Amino acid sequence: MSAGVRRVLAWIVGGVCLTAIVGLVAVAVLDLDEGDRTASVVGAVVAVIGLALSVIILLMTPAGGTQSANVVRAQGRGALAAGRSVQGNAIGKGAKVTIAPTPPPAPPAGAAPPAGRRDVTARGEGAVSAGEDIVDNAIGEDSER
Repeated sequence: MSAGVRRVLAWIVGGVCLTAIVGLVAVAVLDLDEGDRTASVVGAVVAVIGLALSVIILLMTPAGGTQSANVVRAQGRGALAAGRSVQGNAIGKGAKVTIAPTPPPAPPAGAAPPAGRRDVTARGEGAVSAGEDIVDNAIGEDSER
């Protein structure tokens, strides 16, 4: 589901909730006994919906509680997105790497890769984004390293 659709759904749900609150307050002001009964029914319905949504989310989430799939997006002319490191590259018209890139430092002994989901987005013309390091690159028109 796209971010735009989620945003629209959030506004719709917010509007429905606001309408329900205004309606419950109006009923309580006009007739307190009727408002009490109405609020009880609405509370029970909301609780059941919340329970159903919790079960659905639990079933959709893999064991361990995190989603391991990375999402990498590049949007825009010349945009670049990488889920890991970007090293020793020439990015852009006329860019060139003339010196060999330095090797990355070795991770500490026993170090595990970062856990969990990593979302990386480069948005806009010429945007560059990486999930880890961006080092030893020539980025931009006619750049050199």
